[in-house]
Amino acid sequence: MRRIKEKKERALGTKLFLKAERCNSPKCVMVRRPQKPGMHGKSRKRRAISDYGRQLQEKQKIQIYFGLNNRQMRCLFNESKENIVQILERRLDQVVFALGIARSSRIARQLISHGHIMVNNRKVTIPSYHVKITDVITIRPESKNLKIFEDLELRLKQYTPPSWLKLDKGSMKGECVAAKSEDSIFNFDINLVGQFYSR
Repeated sequence: MRRIKEKKERALGTKLFLKAERCNSPKCVMVRRPQKPGMHGKSRKRRAISDYGRQLQEKQKIQIYFGLNNRQMRCLFNESKENIVQILERRLDQVVFALGIARSSRIARQLISHGHIMVNNRKVTIPSYHVKITDVITIRPESKNLKIFEDLELRLKQYTPPSWLKLDKGSMKGECVAAKSEDSIFNFDINLVGQFYSR
């Protein structure tokens, strides 16, 4: 599975930070093998890309990063004409990542799916759950002693979340405190994807 994700990054020619710290180290696949995957990847030159190609690439980046399938993407862009960035940023997996609880959005999805994350003291296992203002995100008490959280307290001491999130580093508790994400961590061109689905 890891190699499949890395191949997709290489095919798109961009880092999607799917492997947490590994993507910021010399071990990153885009550092070791930046060429396209396949036996002729090194010799294959990247051609100038068309407008449609750029739209398709941006769509694929969002799909891979957020773990969405084609149907979910189409529904998102056809039904939610506005605030698409906010909808994606307010997914529970993105909030858990933005709070610093998980090292990457992919790890955040795993933590949620395995039942380690609570919203307002209730276990939530749906990564796409929409976080609302005043929602409080915590780690399930039974999960705090897991190996994946063993250095979390130390990591959070050196971490500052976006302004729309409030983080209590002592209790490792986060809260959504604002409607608008002024310091957005969203690095995708949503307009290109909108153009793709409006064709």
